[in-house]
Amino acid sequence: MFLNETILSVALPTIMVDFDIPASTAQWLTTGFMLTMAVVIPTTGWVLQRFSTKSVFTVALASFLVGTIVAAAAPVFEVLLLGRIVQAFGTALIMPLLLTVAMTVVPGNRRGSVMGLISIVMSVAPALGPTISGLILNSLSWHWLFWLVVPLVILALGVGSFFIGNIGETAKVPLDPTSVVLATAAFGGLVFALSSIGTDPTMAAVIGPIAVISLAVFVIRQLRLEDPLLDLHPFGIRNYTLSVLLALLVMGTLLGVVMVFPIYLQTAIGLSALGTGLLVMPGGLLQGVLAPFIGRLYDSVGPRPLVVPGAVMLAASVWWMTLLDVDSSIGLIISMYLIFSLSLAFLMTPLMTTALGSLPRSLYGHGSAILNTLQQLAGAAGTAVLITALSVGTQQSLDQGIGIEQATADGAHTAFLIAGVLAVLVLVISPLITKVPRDYREESIEVEAGTN
Repeated sequence: MFLNETILSVALPTIMVDFDIPASTAQWLTTGFMLTMAVVIPTTGWVLQRFSTKSVFTVALASFLVGTIVAAAAPVFEVLLLGRIVQAFGTALIMPLLLTVAMTVVPGNRRGSVMGLISIVMSVAPALGPTISGLILNSLSWHWLFWLVVPLVILALGVGSFFIGNIGETAKVPLDPTSVVLATAAFGGLVFALSSIGTDPTMAAVIGPIAVISLAVFVIRQLRLEDPLLDLHPFGIRNYTLSVLLALLVMGTLLGVVMVFPIYLQTAIGLSALGTGLLVMPGGLLQGVLAPFIGRLYDSVGPRPLVVPGAVMLAASVWWMTLLDVDSSIGLIISMYLIFSLSLAFLMTPLMTTALGSLPRSLYGHGSAILNTLQQLAGAAGTAVLITALSVGTQQSLDQGIGIEQATADGAHTAFLIAGVLAVLVLVISPLITKVPRDYREESIEVEAGTN
Protein backbone atom coordinates (compact mmCIF):
# COMPACT_ATOMS: atom_id res chain seq x y z
CA MET A 1 0.00 0.00 0.00
CA PHE A 2 2.79 2.43 0.86
CA LEU A 3 4.43 2.02 -2.55
CA ASN A 4 1.59 4.05 -4.01
CA GLU A 5 2.99 7.36 -2.79
CA THR A 6 5.88 7.20 -5.26
CA ILE A 7 5.31 4.30 -7.66
CA LEU A 8 3.71 6.52 -10.31
CA SER A 9 6.54 9.09 -10.36
CA VAL A 10 8.39 7.23 -13.13
CA ALA A 11 5.15 6.32 -14.95
CA LEU A 12 3.73 9.84 -15.25
CA PRO A 13 5.34 10.57 -18.66
CA THR A 14 3.83 7.38 -20.11
CA ILE A 15 0.40 8.14 -18.63
CA MET A 16 0.58 11.68 -20.06
CA VAL A 17 1.12 10.24 -23.55
CA ASP A 18 -1.58 7.56 -23.23
CA PHE A 19 -4.28 10.00 -22.08
CA ASP A 20 -2.93 13.03 -23.98
CA ILE A 21 -2.82 15.19 -20.85
CA PRO A 22 -0.32 17.83 -19.64
CA ALA A 23 1.98 17.34 -16.66
CA SER A 24 -0.18 19.62 -14.50
CA THR A 25 -3.15 17.26 -14.98
CA ALA A 26 -1.14 14.05 -14.55
CA GLN A 27 0.28 15.38 -11.29
CA TRP A 28 -3.19 15.03 -9.78
CA LEU A 29 -2.57 11.29 -9.53
CA THR A 30 -0.05 12.15 -6.82
CA THR A 31 -1.79 15.26 -5.48
CA GLY A 32 -5.18 13.57 -5.27
CA PHE A 33 -3.66 10.65 -3.37
CA MET A 34 -2.01 12.96 -0.82
CA LEU A 35 -5.11 15.16 -0.61
CA THR A 36 -7.35 12.21 0.26
CA MET A 37 -4.84 10.97 2.83
CA ALA A 38 -4.70 14.41 4.44
CA VAL A 39 -8.50 14.54 4.71
CA VAL A 40 -9.06 11.00 6.05
CA ILE A 41 -6.14 10.54 8.47
CA PRO A 42 -7.26 13.24 10.98
CA THR A 43 -10.44 11.22 11.55
CA THR A 44 -8.62 7.97 12.31
CA GLY A 45 -8.10 8.81 15.98
CA TRP A 46 -11.89 8.74 16.35
CA VAL A 47 -12.24 5.73 14.02
CA LEU A 48 -9.81 3.63 16.09
CA GLN A 49 -11.77 4.45 19.25
CA ARG A 50 -15.18 3.81 17.71
CA PHE A 51 -14.64 0.63 15.65
CA SER A 52 -12.88 -2.68 16.24
CA THR A 53 -9.40 -3.38 14.92
CA LYS A 54 -10.59 -6.10 12.57
CA SER A 55 -13.38 -3.92 11.16
CA VAL A 56 -11.01 -1.05 10.38
CA PHE A 57 -8.48 -3.44 8.83
CA THR A 58 -11.10 -5.09 6.63
CA VAL A 59 -12.57 -1.80 5.39
CA ALA A 60 -9.09 -0.39 4.72
CA LEU A 61 -7.88 -3.38 2.68
CA ALA A 62 -11.19 -3.78 0.84
CA SER A 63 -11.16 -0.10 -0.13
CA PHE A 64 -7.59 -0.34 -1.33
CA LEU A 65 -8.42 -3.44 -3.36
CA VAL A 66 -11.39 -1.76 -5.06
CA GLY A 67 -9.33 1.34 -5.82
CA THR A 68 -6.50 -0.75 -7.27
CA ILE A 69 -8.84 -2.65 -9.60
CA VAL A 70 -10.52 0.58 -10.74
CA ALA A 71 -7.13 2.17 -11.46
CA ALA A 72 -5.84 -0.92 -13.27
CA ALA A 73 -8.84 -1.05 -15.59
CA ALA A 74 -9.11 2.72 -16.10
CA PRO A 75 -9.98 3.59 -19.73
CA VAL A 76 -9.76 7.35 -19.15
CA PHE A 77 -7.80 9.61 -16.82
CA GLU A 78 -10.79 10.50 -14.64
CA VAL A 79 -11.37 6.83 -13.77
CA LEU A 80 -7.68 6.37 -12.97
CA LEU A 81 -7.83 9.36 -10.63
CA LEU A 82 -10.94 7.93 -8.94
CA GLY A 83 -9.11 4.65 -8.36
CA ARG A 84 -6.19 6.51 -6.79
CA ILE A 85 -8.53 8.37 -4.44
CA VAL A 86 -10.18 5.12 -3.27
CA GLN A 87 -6.71 3.62 -2.80
CA ALA A 88 -5.72 6.60 -0.68
CA PHE A 89 -8.79 6.16 1.53
CA GLY A 90 -7.74 2.62 2.39
CA THR A 91 -4.11 3.60 2.91
CA ALA A 92 -5.13 6.46 5.20
CA LEU A 93 -6.97 4.03 7.47
CA ILE A 94 -4.25 1.39 7.62
CA MET A 95 -1.30 3.67 8.43
CA PRO A 96 -2.42 4.86 11.91
CA LEU A 97 -3.90 1.42 12.63
CA LEU A 98 -0.53 -0.22 11.99
CA LEU A 99 1.34 2.13 14.33
CA THR A 100 -1.31 2.10 17.06
CA VAL A 101 -1.54 -1.70 17.19
CA ALA A 102 2.25 -2.06 17.29
CA MET A 103 2.65 0.46 20.10
CA THR A 104 -0.24 -1.04 22.06
CA VAL A 105 0.65 -4.74 22.06
CA VAL A 106 4.46 -4.68 21.92
CA PRO A 107 6.39 -4.25 25.21
CA GLY A 108 8.51 -1.11 25.42
CA ASN A 109 11.83 -2.97 25.34
CA ARG A 110 10.95 -4.51 21.94
CA ARG A 111 9.20 -1.60 20.23
CA GLY A 112 12.30 -0.49 18.37
CA SER A 113 12.65 -3.91 16.75
CA VAL A 114 9.01 -3.99 15.67
CA MET A 115 9.02 -0.39 14.47
CA GLY A 116 12.12 -1.24 12.46
CA LEU A 117 10.08 -3.81 10.57
CA ILE A 118 7.24 -1.32 10.13
CA SER A 119 9.61 1.31 8.80
CA ILE A 120 10.52 -1.09 5.99
CA VAL A 121 6.93 -0.73 4.86
CA MET A 122 6.39 2.96 5.61
CA SER A 123 9.67 4.50 4.43
CA VAL A 124 11.49 1.87 2.36
CA ALA A 125 8.46 1.11 0.19
CA PRO A 126 8.15 4.72 -1.05
CA ALA A 127 11.90 4.77 -1.67
CA LEU A 128 11.65 1.63 -3.82
CA GLY A 129 8.60 2.92 -5.70
CA PRO A 130 10.56 4.36 -8.66
CA THR A 131 12.66 1.19 -8.92
CA ILE A 132 9.69 -1.16 -9.05
CA SER A 133 7.87 1.16 -11.43
CA GLY A 134 10.87 1.30 -13.76
CA LEU A 135 11.25 -2.48 -13.81
CA ILE A 136 7.58 -3.03 -14.62
CA LEU A 137 7.40 -0.29 -17.26
CA ASN A 138 10.41 -1.74 -19.04
CA SER A 139 8.26 -4.58 -20.37
CA LEU A 140 4.63 -3.89 -19.40
CA SER A 141 2.15 -1.00 -19.57
CA TRP A 142 1.43 1.27 -16.61
CA HIS A 143 -1.82 -0.67 -15.98
CA TRP A 144 0.33 -3.49 -14.57
CA LEU A 145 1.56 -1.21 -11.79
CA PHE A 146 -1.90 -1.87 -10.36
CA TRP A 147 -2.80 -5.34 -11.68
CA LEU A 148 0.29 -6.91 -10.09
CA VAL A 149 -0.77 -5.53 -6.70
CA VAL A 150 -4.28 -7.03 -6.78
CA PRO A 151 -3.38 -10.64 -5.80
CA LEU A 152 -1.12 -9.36 -3.01
CA VAL A 153 -3.95 -7.28 -1.53
CA ILE A 154 -6.37 -10.20 -1.79
CA LEU A 155 -3.86 -12.41 0.04
CA ALA A 156 -3.31 -9.79 2.76
CA LEU A 157 -7.05 -9.30 3.20
CA GLY A 158 -7.68 -13.02 3.52
CA VAL A 159 -4.81 -13.71 5.92
CA GLY A 160 -5.49 -10.61 7.99
CA SER A 161 -9.21 -11.27 8.32
CA PHE A 162 -8.44 -14.75 9.66
CA PHE A 163 -5.57 -13.98 12.05
CA ILE A 164 -6.05 -10.38 13.23
CA GLY A 165 -7.70 -9.98 16.63
CA ASN A 166 -9.12 -6.88 18.26
CA ILE A 167 -6.97 -4.58 20.37
CA GLY A 168 -8.56 -3.01 23.45
CA GLU A 169 -12.22 -2.01 23.64
CA THR A 170 -14.33 0.24 21.44
CA ALA A 171 -16.30 3.19 22.80
CA LYS A 172 -19.31 5.06 21.42
CA VAL A 173 -17.42 8.32 21.07
CA PRO A 174 -19.58 11.01 19.43
CA LEU A 175 -18.46 12.37 16.07
CA ASP A 176 -18.39 16.15 15.75
CA PRO A 177 -19.46 16.99 12.15
CA THR A 178 -18.14 20.54 12.42
CA SER A 179 -14.67 19.22 13.24
CA VAL A 180 -14.80 16.91 10.21
CA VAL A 181 -15.65 19.85 7.93
CA LEU A 182 -12.92 22.01 9.46
CA ALA A 183 -10.35 19.21 9.19
CA THR A 184 -11.25 18.66 5.54
CA ALA A 185 -10.92 22.38 4.77
CA ALA A 186 -7.72 22.73 6.78
CA PHE A 187 -5.66 19.67 5.90
CA GLY A 188 -7.14 19.08 2.46
CA GLY A 189 -6.83 22.77 1.65
CA LEU A 190 -3.21 22.92 2.76
CA VAL A 191 -2.22 19.92 0.64
CA PHE A 192 -4.11 21.34 -2.35
CA ALA A 193 -2.54 24.78 -1.96
CA LEU A 194 0.96 23.39 -1.56
CA SER A 195 0.52 21.10 -4.56
CA SER A 196 -0.80 23.99 -6.69
CA ILE A 197 2.08 26.39 -6.06
CA GLY A 198 3.97 25.37 -9.18
CA THR A 199 1.00 24.95 -11.55
CA ASP A 200 -1.61 27.46 -10.34
CA PRO A 201 -0.12 30.01 -7.90
CA THR A 202 -3.29 32.12 -7.97
CA MET A 203 -5.41 29.22 -6.76
CA ALA A 204 -2.78 28.40 -4.13
CA ALA A 205 -2.90 32.00 -2.91
CA VAL A 206 -6.69 31.78 -2.53
CA ILE A 207 -6.97 28.31 -0.97
CA GLY A 208 -3.90 28.63 1.30
CA PRO A 209 -5.24 31.38 3.62
CA ILE A 210 -8.65 29.67 3.83
CA ALA A 211 -6.92 26.45 4.88
CA VAL A 212 -4.80 28.24 7.49
CA ILE A 213 -7.86 29.95 9.00
CA SER A 214 -9.73 26.63 9.01
CA LEU A 215 -6.77 25.01 10.76
CA ALA A 216 -6.74 27.69 13.46
CA VAL A 217 -10.48 27.27 14.09
CA PHE A 218 -10.08 23.47 14.06
CA VAL A 219 -7.34 23.60 16.71
CA ILE A 220 -9.37 25.93 18.95
CA ARG A 221 -12.43 23.69 18.65
CA GLN A 222 -10.47 20.50 19.46
CA LEU A 223 -9.08 22.09 22.61
CA ARG A 224 -12.59 22.99 23.78
CA LEU A 225 -14.42 19.76 22.96
CA GLU A 226 -14.80 17.05 25.59
CA ASP A 227 -14.52 14.38 22.86
CA PRO A 228 -12.40 15.97 20.12
CA LEU A 229 -12.08 14.49 16.65
CA LEU A 230 -8.30 14.81 17.03
CA ASP A 231 -6.95 15.01 20.59
CA LEU A 232 -4.09 17.53 20.57
CA HIS A 233 -2.78 16.74 24.06
CA PRO A 234 0.23 14.82 22.64
CA PHE A 235 1.74 18.20 21.73
CA GLY A 236 2.02 18.90 25.45
CA ILE A 237 4.73 16.22 25.63
CA ARG A 238 8.10 17.69 24.62
CA ASN A 239 9.69 14.51 23.28
CA TYR A 240 6.67 13.76 21.10
CA THR A 241 6.63 17.27 19.65
CA LEU A 242 10.36 17.26 18.86
CA SER A 243 10.21 13.78 17.32
CA VAL A 244 7.24 14.73 15.15
CA LEU A 245 8.95 17.95 14.04
CA LEU A 246 12.05 16.01 13.01
CA ALA A 247 9.97 13.35 11.26
CA LEU A 248 8.20 16.07 9.26
CA LEU A 249 11.47 17.66 8.16
CA VAL A 250 12.84 14.25 7.17
CA MET A 251 9.65 13.30 5.29
CA GLY A 252 9.57 16.60 3.42
CA THR A 253 13.19 16.11 2.41
CA LEU A 254 12.65 12.45 1.47
CA LEU A 255 9.62 12.88 -0.77
CA GLY A 256 10.98 16.08 -2.32
CA VAL A 257 14.29 14.43 -3.21
CA VAL A 258 12.57 11.24 -4.42
CA MET A 259 10.43 13.30 -6.82
CA VAL A 260 13.30 15.49 -8.11
CA PHE A 261 15.90 12.74 -8.46
CA PRO A 262 14.20 10.76 -11.31
CA ILE A 263 13.70 13.96 -13.31
CA TYR A 264 17.38 14.83 -12.94
CA LEU A 265 18.50 11.30 -13.83
CA GLN A 266 16.28 10.95 -16.89
CA THR A 267 16.59 14.48 -18.32
CA ALA A 268 20.04 15.69 -17.27
CA ILE A 269 21.90 12.36 -17.25
CA GLY A 270 19.81 10.65 -19.93
CA LEU A 271 18.89 7.45 -18.09
CA SER A 272 15.81 5.44 -19.01
CA ALA A 273 12.97 4.74 -16.57
CA LEU A 274 14.50 1.31 -15.91
CA GLY A 275 17.96 2.77 -15.45
CA THR A 276 16.59 5.31 -12.99
CA GLY A 277 14.87 2.59 -11.00
CA LEU A 278 17.95 0.39 -10.90
CA LEU A 279 20.17 3.28 -9.80
CA VAL A 280 18.09 4.12 -6.72
CA MET A 281 17.33 0.47 -5.87
CA PRO A 282 20.50 -0.15 -3.79
CA GLY A 283 19.53 2.71 -1.50
CA GLY A 284 16.06 1.30 -0.90
CA LEU A 285 17.45 -2.19 -0.30
CA LEU A 286 19.99 -0.78 2.16
CA GLN A 287 17.18 0.81 4.15
CA GLY A 288 15.29 -2.46 4.18
CA VAL A 289 18.29 -4.48 5.36
CA LEU A 290 19.26 -2.01 8.09
CA ALA A 291 15.79 -1.17 9.45
CA PRO A 292 15.42 -4.23 11.74
CA PHE A 293 19.02 -3.84 12.96
CA ILE A 294 18.46 -0.14 13.71
CA GLY A 295 15.27 -1.08 15.57
CA ARG A 296 17.11 -3.55 17.82
CA LEU A 297 19.87 -1.01 18.38
CA TYR A 298 17.25 1.54 19.39
CA ASP A 299 15.98 -0.83 22.09
CA SER A 300 19.52 -0.88 23.53
CA VAL A 301 20.76 2.70 23.23
CA GLY A 302 17.69 4.90 22.73
CA PRO A 303 17.09 7.50 20.02
CA ARG A 304 19.85 10.12 20.29
CA PRO A 305 22.88 7.91 19.40
CA LEU A 306 21.04 6.97 16.19
CA VAL A 307 19.25 10.19 15.27
CA VAL A 308 22.27 12.48 15.51
CA PRO A 309 24.52 10.40 13.18
CA GLY A 310 21.53 10.00 10.86
CA ALA A 311 21.08 13.77 10.75
CA VAL A 312 24.78 14.23 9.96
CA MET A 313 24.56 11.76 7.06
CA LEU A 314 21.34 13.34 5.80
CA ALA A 315 22.85 16.82 5.71
CA ALA A 316 26.09 15.57 4.14
CA SER A 317 24.36 13.55 1.41
CA VAL A 318 21.85 16.24 0.43
CA TRP A 319 24.50 18.97 0.28
CA TRP A 320 26.61 16.58 -1.77
CA MET A 321 23.68 16.36 -4.20
CA THR A 322 23.97 20.10 -4.84
CA LEU A 323 27.23 19.32 -6.69
CA LEU A 324 25.54 17.05 -9.24
CA ASP A 325 25.87 18.07 -12.89
CA VAL A 326 25.34 16.61 -16.36
CA ASP A 327 28.80 15.05 -16.22
CA SER A 328 28.44 13.42 -12.78
CA SER A 329 29.45 9.76 -12.82
CA ILE A 330 26.94 7.01 -12.09
CA GLY A 331 29.21 5.68 -9.34
CA LEU A 332 29.22 9.07 -7.61
CA ILE A 333 25.44 9.37 -7.84
CA ILE A 334 24.91 5.87 -6.42
CA SER A 335 27.33 6.61 -3.57
CA MET A 336 25.56 9.76 -2.45
CA TYR A 337 22.14 8.12 -2.74
CA LEU A 338 23.36 5.23 -0.59
CA ILE A 339 24.44 7.68 2.12
CA PHE A 340 21.08 9.44 1.80
CA SER A 341 19.27 6.12 2.24
CA LEU A 342 21.53 5.16 5.16
CA SER A 343 20.61 8.39 6.92
CA LEU A 344 16.91 7.62 6.53
CA ALA A 345 17.42 4.19 8.10
CA PHE A 346 19.01 5.86 11.13
CA LEU A 347 16.25 8.47 11.40
CA MET A 348 12.80 7.07 10.60
CA THR A 349 12.55 4.14 13.03
CA PRO A 350 13.93 6.01 16.08
CA LEU A 351 11.78 9.08 15.41
CA MET A 352 8.49 7.19 14.98
CA THR A 353 9.19 4.96 17.98
CA THR A 354 10.20 7.87 20.21
CA ALA A 355 7.24 10.01 19.17
CA LEU A 356 4.56 7.43 19.97
CA GLY A 357 6.51 5.80 22.80
CA SER A 358 6.58 9.13 24.64
CA LEU A 359 2.77 9.05 24.93
CA PRO A 360 0.54 7.23 27.41
CA ARG A 361 -1.32 4.32 25.80
CA SER A 362 -4.62 6.24 25.81
CA LEU A 363 -3.17 8.72 23.30
CA TYR A 364 -1.61 6.25 20.84
CA GLY A 365 -4.48 6.48 18.35
CA HIS A 366 -4.61 10.27 18.28
CA GLY A 367 -0.82 10.59 18.41
CA SER A 368 -0.53 8.30 15.42
CA ALA A 369 -3.24 10.23 13.54
CA ILE A 370 -1.42 13.52 14.19
CA LEU A 371 1.93 12.09 13.08
CA ASN A 372 0.54 10.63 9.86
CA THR A 373 -1.53 13.72 9.03
CA LEU A 374 1.43 16.04 9.42
CA GLN A 375 3.66 13.68 7.45
CA GLN A 376 1.25 14.02 4.52
CA LEU A 377 1.45 17.81 4.80
CA ALA A 378 5.23 17.64 5.03
CA GLY A 379 5.41 15.36 2.00
CA ALA A 380 3.16 17.69 0.00
CA ALA A 381 5.18 20.72 1.09
CA GLY A 382 8.53 19.09 0.33
CA THR A 383 7.36 17.90 -3.07
CA ALA A 384 5.76 21.25 -3.97
CA VAL A 385 8.70 23.38 -2.89
CA LEU A 386 11.41 21.22 -4.48
CA ILE A 387 9.51 20.62 -7.73
CA THR A 388 8.77 24.35 -7.98
CA ALA A 389 12.44 25.15 -7.35
CA LEU A 390 13.40 22.61 -10.02
CA SER A 391 10.97 24.13 -12.52
CA VAL A 392 12.00 27.73 -11.81
CA GLY A 393 15.71 26.95 -11.93
CA THR A 394 15.33 24.98 -15.14
CA GLN A 395 13.30 27.72 -16.83
CA GLN A 396 15.79 30.43 -15.85
CA SER A 397 18.58 28.45 -17.50
CA LEU A 398 16.47 27.75 -20.59
CA ASP A 399 15.75 31.48 -20.91
CA GLN A 400 19.51 32.04 -21.08
CA GLY A 401 19.78 29.69 -24.03
CA ILE A 402 21.19 26.76 -22.05
CA GLY A 403 20.31 23.25 -23.27
CA ILE A 404 17.64 21.18 -21.53
CA GLU A 405 20.15 18.76 -19.97
CA GLN A 406 22.22 21.45 -18.24
CA ALA A 407 19.10 23.49 -17.45
CA THR A 408 17.57 20.52 -15.63
CA ALA A 409 20.80 20.01 -13.69
CA ASP A 410 20.70 23.70 -12.71
CA GLY A 411 17.10 23.33 -11.55
CA ALA A 412 17.97 20.21 -9.55
CA HIS A 413 20.84 22.14 -7.95
CA THR A 414 18.36 24.77 -6.72
CA ALA A 415 15.98 22.11 -5.40
CA PHE A 416 18.75 20.24 -3.57
CA LEU A 417 19.91 23.51 -1.96
CA ILE A 418 16.49 23.88 -0.35
CA ALA A 419 16.53 20.22 0.72
CA GLY A 420 19.95 20.90 2.23
CA VAL A 421 18.50 23.66 4.40
CA LEU A 422 15.84 21.25 5.69
CA ALA A 423 18.54 18.68 6.43
CA VAL A 424 20.53 21.25 8.42
CA LEU A 425 17.43 21.96 10.53
CA VAL A 426 17.22 18.23 11.29
CA LEU A 427 20.88 18.31 12.34
CA VAL A 428 20.32 21.28 14.67
CA ILE A 429 17.23 19.83 16.40
CA SER A 430 18.27 16.16 16.63
CA PRO A 431 20.45 16.45 19.80
CA LEU A 432 17.37 17.59 21.76
CA ILE A 433 15.72 14.14 21.54
CA THR A 434 15.71 12.16 24.80
CA LYS A 435 14.86 8.59 25.83
CA VAL A 436 11.25 7.49 26.29
CA PRO A 437 10.09 7.49 29.96
CA ARG A 438 10.37 4.02 31.50
CA ASP A 439 6.75 3.90 32.69
CA TYR A 440 5.55 4.36 29.10
CA ARG A 441 8.03 1.81 27.76
CA GLU A 442 6.56 -0.84 30.03
CA GLU A 443 2.96 -0.38 28.83
CA SER A 444 1.41 -3.08 26.63
CA ILE A 445 -1.82 -5.08 26.49
CA GLU A 446 -2.92 -8.48 25.31
CA VAL A 447 -4.65 -9.08 21.98
CA GLU A 448 -8.16 -10.50 21.99
CA ALA A 449 -7.48 -13.16 19.36
CA GLY A 450 -10.35 -14.43 17.33
CA THR A 451 -12.85 -11.70 18.21
CA ASN A 452 -14.80 -9.69 15.66
